[in-house]
Amino acid sequence: MRKLVYYVAVSLDGRIAGPGGEYDFFPAGDERQAAAYSGWTNTLYPETVPTALRPAVGLGDAPSRHFDTVVMGLGAYRPALDAGITSPYAHLRQYVVSSTLAPDTDPAVTVVPDDPLGLVRSLKREEGTGLDIWLCGGGRLAGALLPEIDELVIKNYPVVAGAGIPAFDGAFDPTVFDVAERTAFPNGVTLTRLTRR
Repeated sequence: MRKLVYYVAVSLDGRIAGPGGEYDFFPAGDERQAAAYSGWTNTLYPETVPTALRPAVGLGDAPSRHFDTVVMGLGAYRPALDAGITSPYAHLRQYVVSSTLAPDTDPAVTVVPDDPLGLVRSLKREEGTGLDIWLCGGGRLAGALLPEIDELVIKNYPVVAGAGIPAFDGAFDPTVFDVAERTAFPNGVTLTRLTRR
């Protein structure tokens, strides 16, 4: 069965974005450190780079390694939409969970007005794809989908946001994950992959 993987950047205090959806406060280090870090993560997870940016970072025709589908909430979709990009991950099947987004926003994007658990359970049962499902945010959707999250890939940045959107926003539901691997980078970022116990 396919896995749901929450691959996300997080501050030290567990924020994936600022109060207004800001994400430009995550420190990348100096130019050399930033290039080494982004090169490593882009090579490992090329499909998580938005379609419009892929050619600029040498991933124009790079095949997907882990995911063929992305599920996101409106907050995660909004930055692209505000920039006039209605299909930010055109190289993946895209689902946006939102009760307010128009269903005809883009023919390549499926808007799911409710029941994100039902959506993910259906996607997990698909056969023959060989690749997993990427949950790219936001916190409220991650909280709703926690029962179905099989793996976490957390890019933890050395910054305290102080306020903003939490990585998980939902009911109190302690869920244990085991650390499968951890990589530290010279820019202070740690990337940790965890699997559900």
